[in-house]
Amino acid sequence: MKRVLSGIRPTGRLHWGNYFGALKKWVELQDTHECFYFIADWHALTTGYEHPETIEPAVHDGLLDLLSAGLDPSRSCLFLQSLILQHAELFVLLGMVTPLGWLERVPSFKDMREQLADRDLNMYGFLGYPLLQTADIILYNADFVPVGEDQVSHLEFARELIRRVHFIMKKEILVEPQPLLTKAARVPGTDGRKMSKSFDNAIFMADDDATITKKMMATITDPARMRRTDPGHPEVCNIFAYHKLYTSPDRIGEIDRDCRSAALGCVDCKKECIGRALEYWAPIRARRKLWENRPEELNAILREGSGRARAEAEKTMVRVRAAFGVSYTTTRA
Repeated sequence: MKRVLSGIRPTGRLHWGNYFGALKKWVELQDTHECFYFIADWHALTTGYEHPETIEPAVHDGLLDLLSAGLDPSRSCLFLQSLILQHAELFVLLGMVTPLGWLERVPSFKDMREQLADRDLNMYGFLGYPLLQTADIILYNADFVPVGEDQVSHLEFARELIRRVHFIMKKEILVEPQPLLTKAARVPGTDGRKMSKSFDNAIFMADDDATITKKMMATITDPARMRRTDPGHPEVCNIFAYHKLYTSPDRIGEIDRDCRSAALGCVDCKKECIGRALEYWAPIRARRKLWENRPEELNAILREGSGRARAEAEKTMVRVRAAFGVSYTTTRA
C-alpha cells in the first residue's frame, strides 16, 4: 500500500475542528494506506518554548485523542517525534542547503506571526519550523501527506527543497511526497470564528455531555433573527454548520426550509443538534475512557511505534549521510 504521513502538535486538547478537519480522514486512511502518524513535541516548542512543562501532559492528551478518534496501533504506526533523533539530524543537514529567503516566505510563517503577535517569536526554531516539518515528512518516504486545499502551499516547500537537494547532490535520494487532498468540513467556533483554543470558542473531543450541551446552547445562531417568528438564514448560523456534521442530508434540507419559514425556532434547532452530537461522540469518549487509566500501555504504544519509525528513518539517513559526505567508512583517530 502507498504510505501516508501526518502529525499533530501537542499544544492542548483537540477539538471538533481538529477531528473533522484531519483525524476523521486519518482513521479512514487506515483501510487503504500504510499510515504513519506522529506527535510533534519538538514543534510545540516553536511557539511554546516558555512553558515546556505543558508539553508532556499535552503529549498524553494528544495520544488519547488519537486513540479515541479510532486510530489503531495495530494498523497505524503511532510515534513521538523526539524519540527519533534522525529528525534532528536531517533538520541540521537540510539547513545547510536551505536558502533563508525560502523560510521567510512560507505562508504559515507569516500567518502565525500575525496570529501570535503577543509572543516573542524571533527565534531560529520558529523560523526553521517548515524545515523541521520537511525533515519529518521525507524521513519516512511518504507517498502522500493528507492536506486541505489551503495547506498545499505548505507541502510545496518540502517538495521544492527535495528537488534542490537532488540538484545539488546530482542524484535522487528522497521521495517527493504528493498532497492527498482532503475536503474538510467547515467547523466554526461557538462565536462564528474559526474554532481555536486561542479564541476560547472550541468544543473539545474530550468534553462531557454537560459541557457540550452548555457550549452549544451558548453558540451564536443567526444574529439577525431577533424573534421566534422572524425567518432565519441557515447559511450564517453556526448551529446549522454543526447539523451538517451530525444530521442526515434529508433532515438538513428540512431544517433549512423550516428555519427560513420560521417554523423551527433556534432553541428547538439547538436541542435537536445537541442530541445528535452527543450520540455521535458517545463511542469516541467511551474509547477514551478505556485508555485514560492505562498509562503504561500508552507509553508502550509510543515506544513500539517509535521503534518502528526509527528503523524507517535510519534507512533514509543512510542515503542522506552518504550524499552529504558525512557517512565515513574509516575510524577517526
